[in-house]
Amino acid sequence: MTQPDKRTRDAVNKIFGDPLPETTADERDDRSPDDDAERERWLRDNIPPHHD
Repeated sequence: MTQPDKRTRDAVNKIFGDPLPETTADERDDRSPDDDAERERWLRDNIPPHHD
């Protein structure tokens, strides 16, 4: 398979925006440990009364 011409790729990107990343979001580890701690804190603070 041949590589598309850079000018063609640039024209397509100009119309449709930036190309998709090479890796998907589930393959990247962008989360910080603080995100998990904040989520846990929110869940504990928002427990419905019938779960006491």
